[in-house]
Amino acid sequence: MANLKYYDIIKKPVVSEKSMNQMADKKYTFIVHKDATKTQIKEAVEKMFDGAKVASVNTMNADGKTKRRGMKFGKTAKTKKAIVQLTADSKDIEIFAGL
Repeated sequence: MANLKYYDIIKKPVVSEKSMNQMADKKYTFIVHKDATKTQIKEAVEKMFDGAKVASVNTMNADGKTKRRGMKFGKTAKTKKAIVQLTADSKDIEIFAGL
């Protein structure tokens, strides 16, 4: 396992139509470090956002897309996405409040 700190785990939030609709159910989507585990993601969310209590974490790995430039082929970077479900008595995450 990688020696990751909590501030290295969460890279950025995912802002899409589907993720915005899930916020009504207290589900928040983040791009996370590819080596992070579910327990590390849970701890990182609870430390970074005050009052947030995580009920569950679902993760998914996405392979890089094949891209072409002229005759050369390559791949974009692999990513890992986490959907974090907060408990009912938890506070909302503030970075999504203005969206």
